[in-house]
Amino acid sequence: MDLGFHIADLTWTAGPPELARTLGRLAREAEAGGIARLTVMDHFWQIGPVGAPEESMLEAYTTLGYLAGVTERVLLHTLVTGVVYREPGFLAKVISTLDVLSGGRAGLGIGAAWFQEEAEGLGFAFPPLGERFERLEETLQICLQMWGEDEGAFEGRHYRLGRTLNSPAPLSRPRWGATTTRSRRRR
Repeated sequence: MDLGFHIADLTWTAGPPELARTLGRLAREAEAGGIARLTVMDHFWQIGPVGAPEESMLEAYTTLGYLAGVTERVLLHTLVTGVVYREPGFLAKVISTLDVLSGGRAGLGIGAAWFQEEAEGLGFAFPPLGERFERLEETLQICLQMWGEDEGAFEGRHYRLGRTLNSPAPLSRPRWGATTTRSRRRR
């Protein structure tokens, strides 16, 4: 069994000027204490009941990059990325970059998204739940394709990528999927 440490609340007494130092210290102490995985929320506003929307919330992948630089062994991922926040090809590249720069410690935590007020507040499309799940399925297919050896096109109902080139490839391979990609899905 692995133990994880989820960092949800970034509104600390010392405030934003000390946020990086405090976050780095907590991450190093967690790793030294045997924590195997560090996770952060992929939100742009704080969520209730953790706090008010105006309270501190860092962008998730920038934060994970910082955590990769101050730790050595822990796995790093979001809990979880909302599928509406990043285009799938970009998301696959972000995870690949984090994985390479962290020495193979990045993971993908992704879901269908739920925080409509945040999405609409920042101008992200927020389609109905069924469509968000369809987009989630296609995003996973795109990620697997980009993390595999097939750099061909992808055509789905919601996403079309002309070429799924991803270099450098991630160092780690998804444990839940094959090391080679699925065939392109066409609808």
